[in-house]
Amino acid sequence: MLRIRPILVVTAVVLASSCSTTPTEPVGAEKETAAKSEITDPLPGNPFAEPSTLPFEAPPFDRIRDGDFQPALEEGMRRQLAEVERIANDKAPATFENTLVALEKSGALLTRVNRVFSALTQANTDDILQRVQKEEAPKLAAHQDAIYLNPKLFARVKSVYDKRDSLGLDAESLRLTERYYRLFVRAGAELPAGDQEVLRGHNKELSSLAAQFRSKLLAATKAGALVADDKGDLAGLSDADLAAALEAGRARMTPDKYVIPLQNTTQQPALASLQRRDTREKLFTASIARAELRDDNDTRATITRIAELRAEKARLLGYDTWAAYVLDDQMAKTPDRAIELMTDMALAAIAKAKGEAREMERLAKKDGIQFRPWDLQYYSPSARSEGGALRPWDWQYYAEQVRKSRFQIDSEEVKQYFELDNVLQNGVFFAANQLYGLTFKERHDIPVYQRDVRVFEVFDHDGSSLALFYADYFKRDNKAGGAWSTSFVGQSGLLGQKPVVTNTCNFTKPAPGQHALISHDDVITMFHEFGHALHAMFSNVKYPLLGGTSVPRDFVEFPSQFNEHWADEPSVFANYAKHYKTGEPMPAVLVDKIREVGTYGQGFATTEQLEASLLDMAWHTLPRSMTIVDNVDAFERSALRRYDVDYALVPPRYRTSYFAHIWSNGYAAGYYAYLWTAVLRDDAFYWFKEHGGMNRENGQRFRDMVLSRGGTEETDALYRAWRGRDPSVEPLLEVRGLKEASAKRKP
Repeated sequence: MLRIRPILVVTAVVLASSCSTTPTEPVGAEKETAAKSEITDPLPGNPFAEPSTLPFEAPPFDRIRDGDFQPALEEGMRRQLAEVERIANDKAPATFENTLVALEKSGALLTRVNRVFSALTQANTDDILQRVQKEEAPKLAAHQDAIYLNPKLFARVKSVYDKRDSLGLDAESLRLTERYYRLFVRAGAELPAGDQEVLRGHNKELSSLAAQFRSKLLAATKAGALVADDKGDLAGLSDADLAAALEAGRARMTPDKYVIPLQNTTQQPALASLQRRDTREKLFTASIARAELRDDNDTRATITRIAELRAEKARLLGYDTWAAYVLDDQMAKTPDRAIELMTDMALAAIAKAKGEAREMERLAKKDGIQFRPWDLQYYSPSARSEGGALRPWDWQYYAEQVRKSRFQIDSEEVKQYFELDNVLQNGVFFAANQLYGLTFKERHDIPVYQRDVRVFEVFDHDGSSLALFYADYFKRDNKAGGAWSTSFVGQSGLLGQKPVVTNTCNFTKPAPGQHALISHDDVITMFHEFGHALHAMFSNVKYPLLGGTSVPRDFVEFPSQFNEHWADEPSVFANYAKHYKTGEPMPAVLVDKIREVGTYGQGFATTEQLEASLLDMAWHTLPRSMTIVDNVDAFERSALRRYDVDYALVPPRYRTSYFAHIWSNGYAAGYYAYLWTAVLRDDAFYWFKEHGGMNRENGQRFRDMVLSRGGTEETDALYRAWRGRDPSVEPLLEVRGLKEASAKRKP
């Protein structure tokens, strides 16, 4: 996932978690010096006051303290507004240089501090950072509106836009002109003054609510952890997992207790191993009810208000729904197109999932669990187990039993060959070397924000220094759930900046002295997030607004998902799948078994993803008149029935109350992007297979035509130019085994 920052500070901060501006006045370092001279040193000793002197302008974490953020954010906003006022009031006629390029150079201090602040509030937060986030969120929203709703500034932007075809601009500059104009219009620059004031109020409240949601969910997820006094309750967990659970208990000052922290998803990894059904039920129920306990961490009132405000904001901006507003600027263009892709896939996905469930029935019967049609259409926390029937908390456990009995695969045995550091260096990095010629060197002299974080310098195929890469892989109670990529510094030819990129995950941290052994799913996650990192590192554009991952949401997940394919590429797999103790490669018989599994489990995976994606659309296709939702659970059940994805044994990957993607991470009406870009991913991989597979020539072509281009052109045209045609859905159906499931349903 790519993290989106809570604000859009006119340029370099357009995509945050990716992913990331002057007038005829002094610019760059001179501009900052001039701004500071207007008053007496507003940031004495603050590490954000000047660009970092570390390589690549990496954040000086050895000097940064919690107390540095708020004054730097406040001063950054003050300076950028002063810069914007000079641009807006410039007496010279508006030109590309004195308006748009000037905007690109504005906000240097604010961009610098906000990138780090946004990253840390997600990856390593504390009470002080959460307080600052709560206080600054509405101010940052107001700051954004002060720029986009500045009538003089918009008049200059529009003036340049209106005469763009006569200015002799190169393609990237023309694209920048069009993007700025569209951003201003979509932000409400053409609205009447009265509507703009209403919009300002909505934006401030929405930013506060998003911060509130993050805080509540973080606390709810921590509080929802499964705590066991007796390790017998955790029968089935490996010795390493038990040691990690005991260490998690010590970290929470509860020695001699076993703690299994919740992941961000509905299903939990430990469910695949836990032999006691009552323990599985406790863990599953803790997961789905984490933010619905009618306590201070209950998120339901917060999210229903967010949905209401988004619908009202969409109406103000001339759209029927929030989804219509969002998708108007995406590849899909309309909610109907996105929904059609998903509903067309739903019947085949659920048919495959039901086939998987039937296999589980045979094994579950041996444990006294009888499979039968479930009369509860959709599981909710208030529903109780009806004796004997297979339940959602059984799925992962019996899916693992099927793998053992049918495919003779034991996930714990497989983990022995996936040691995290080996996967990183001899898998993720090796694949990047084979495709793109990259090499990596760990840097121990670059300060980090938490002791588990590692830093690598990335070198291009010609030996030149390309980027810095931060790897933060282990779960912490003060870290948001899931996995994502973001940047401390974005690439820009105009600003002379090279990328400083991060990958953040939530893998279980091993007990001291133990090796970090991860699952095959975790391996795929590492390759996925590094795909985002490559997209940011390969950026080769001039303007910050168009740099790196500054592309539509339903394209940004394409490079990351595409990179997943190389995890199982035979030459790559053989290079990293080695026993953590002996270094011996995974036996051929085990490799063959993993491949034999093929599409098993894709029915479940696709169904839970479809349910979450359509649930997102259900919330964001509500018109303003219908956004008052009194019962969130009832709304979910109704939405899943409406889209014919109400398969009770497979709940959505995220339920409404903990769906952080759509309430705080920039994926509102955009979670469908994972399926939309999966079509591109598999279609692109088939191009590689048709043209010789993994080699430097193919990798360089993909880098030059896709990964390096940022947002410099329309993404459908960019893909078509590289692929030679529009994407086809056939490869995805084949990869997921849905073609066969669909065919079986035909009369």
